[in-house]
Amino acid sequence: MRYMIIVRGSENFAASGPPPAALVEAIDRLGAEAARKGTMVSFGGLKPTSSGARMRLTKGKIVTTDGPFTESKEVIGGFSILNVASREEALEEARTFMELHRVHWPNWEGEIEIRQMYEEEDDVREVQIEANRALEHVGGGGVQPATRQST
Repeated sequence: MRYMIIVRGSENFAASGPPPAALVEAIDRLGAEAARKGTMVSFGGLKPTSSGARMRLTKGKIVTTDGPFTESKEVIGGFSILNVASREEALEEARTFMELHRVHWPNWEGEIEIRQMYEEEDDVREVQIEANRALEHVGGGGVQPATRQST
């Protein structure tokens, strides 16, 4: 199963300072180990939003906005794509990544999102139809996921 791990945090390093060299080195070691195990498909960090752009489709028109995106509290800073045996393994890999941040960059605050990716054999359309039915069944409000906090 492939999972995408999306890292979000503030682009303003006023509170946390820039990423410490020790963190970058630890992430490099973690990536090398995942590549050796065959679980790392791809990963990368993203340049500041000042070098990016956003496109939005609204009322039939495509609107492009150049960065920086100062209105955003958090931006995507990087990603990983893992090929692992289970959701639990993906969560454990993500927890390890976050632990590196906790240890090496204690003032950083952010989050990661872990999402399973569609595979070639998945019937994407059927999955989307079933998800829509589930939302309609609960009144369109969606199901609120349970949250777990770990220390």
